[in-house]
Amino acid sequence: MKKLVLLLLCLLSLRVSAVQLTDTALHAKRDTIKVKSFILPAALVAYGSLSFAVHPLRRFDYYLDGQLRPGIKTTAATYLIFTPIAAVYGLNLSGVQGRNNFVDRTALITLSACFGGVVDVSFKQLVRRPGPGGFESSSFPSGHTIGAFAAAEFLSQEYGDRSPAYTIAGYTVAIAVGGMRMYTHNHWFSDVVAGAGFGIASTRLAYLVYPSIKRWLTHTDKTGRSAFIMPTYQDGMAGLSFAKTF
Repeated sequence: MKKLVLLLLCLLSLRVSAVQLTDTALHAKRDTIKVKSFILPAALVAYGSLSFAVHPLRRFDYYLDGQLRPGIKTTAATYLIFTPIAAVYGLNLSGVQGRNNFVDRTALITLSACFGGVVDVSFKQLVRRPGPGGFESSSFPSGHTIGAFAAAEFLSQEYGDRSPAYTIAGYTVAIAVGGMRMYTHNHWFSDVVAGAGFGIASTRLAYLVYPSIKRWLTHTDKTGRSAFIMPTYQDGMAGLSFAKTF
């Protein structure tokens, strides 16, 4: 009898160890997936950054700009940026449910815009690269491209699992925005490539950190105090409101 009990205890111990090993492996796999999701945007940012030091990359900027005829000045790129975002809300209104509810997806795209905006302003102030026209020292990176690719990744995150067509459509619009910024001679090719990387990374980072931020903001402690955050719209201005009960 003692031998049987000892055998059962050994088997139980092995099973617990196996479960713990499996959990550890799953966490490691999730971490690997998170890291892999930033490889592409990091490569794009690296290409754009290397154009400052690698002369063939910089000459390619000049070559492409020289191949473009004097472009027609247009503001279409500014409006196209918001097309994938409008698609997310439009699809939800039509009954096609995305990955997140209204509050969460609004917080996510707002967080992404904050990340992208900080990167755009910081790098332009730090680098101060003149654009193809030579008049402005705010060419690197392309802010329009950051916004466009952030929006495209937002559409992909919300609906990419439903159909690859949503991801393709969003990124087609983003590429068109980047192309327009080059066609109008506002940015070099490397500015646009780096902008694409920053845009994708800003949205992926938002989806990565938002669950932790949400848990912190909506936490209810032992005394029953809680906090929450929600989007607001007043006097033509969109924003977020924060409330905490005491």
